[in-house]
Amino acid sequence: MKGNLDRLRDEIQQYLDSNNFVVFHSHSRLTEAAPLVHWDSRLYPDFKAFLEVCRRLEVPLVCFHHRELAPDFIDDALEDLESADLPADEYQRLGERLRELRIYEGLTSVIELAFTFGNQTYIYSQRADWYEELLEIADEIDDYLAAEGNGEGNGESMSGYFSRN
Repeated sequence: MKGNLDRLRDEIQQYLDSNNFVVFHSHSRLTEAAPLVHWDSRLYPDFKAFLEVCRRLEVPLVCFHHRELAPDFIDDALEDLESADLPADEYQRLGERLRELRIYEGLTSVIELAFTFGNQTYIYSQRADWYEELLEIADEIDDYLAAEGNGEGNGESMSGYFSRN
């Protein structure tokens, strides 16, 4: 399932529509200051169980967020790679893998469902396996940049553009 989130995104949308959920198409709620409670989607990957909790709590609103991999994410990673002082074999390995990951551009990389109950926000999220790999590569490049102290590795990594919570 984690390889093809486009199918899951469509299935979630159909389920929300057919079960009369009030849906708010939102940005990611992972960056909110409110206390977040994460659904264990590794052990319980079925989004319907998450939505059943929402229904039983009689929460009237579900936030639905999904993101596709934009070409500029990989472009930015390749630019950062150019700036990093890496050993040649490492530079080649990371560059090749980033270019290979371009096949996923335009595909859904992240899905989130969320609702608020009391003062807590409850979140169900799924990330594509290839997206997790892309974030790891971006972090590795950021680590090289931070070690160089050239100002680009200041904790504001490009991988922070998408929360990994």
